[in-house]
Amino acid sequence: MQKYVGERWVMKVFHYTVEVQREMNETMEVLEESLKREGFGVLWKFSVTEKLQEKGFDFQTPFVILEVCNPQEAARVLSENLLAGYFLPCKIVVYKENETTKIGMPKPTMLISMMNNEQLEHLAEDIEKRLISCINECK
Repeated sequence: MQKYVGERWVMKVFHYTVEVQREMNETMEVLEESLKREGFGVLWKFSVTEKLQEKGFDFQTPFVILEVCNPQEAARVLSENLLAGYFLPCKIVVYKENETTKIGMPKPTMLISMMNNEQLEHLAEDIEKRLISCINECK
């Protein structure tokens, strides 16, 4: 996504991704505990790798999508605008790239910015900060 600032276009990064020094399973365990402390639960853990292999594709890269939700925050967001529900639940991805475990997410602020709603943007900033904190605990 690009934004015009002054006399130039600025490319905004739509995601937050870090490398961690743990294996994937340990990373997901630490992440789930961290999310729990912030009031987020894991609704679904989806192994893209397993699903693609099940469908006959030779995909070997470990890639897991976690759908996470904090019910209180979801209610606040939906109370502000039901269309914001299109961005729920939040997704966090844990995967291997070149033997390195990575963990990341699309930034809630980037998604919500498409709605041009200042109240939602403030909520997204808070949620994003908390999710980034959870991700950083996995380093």
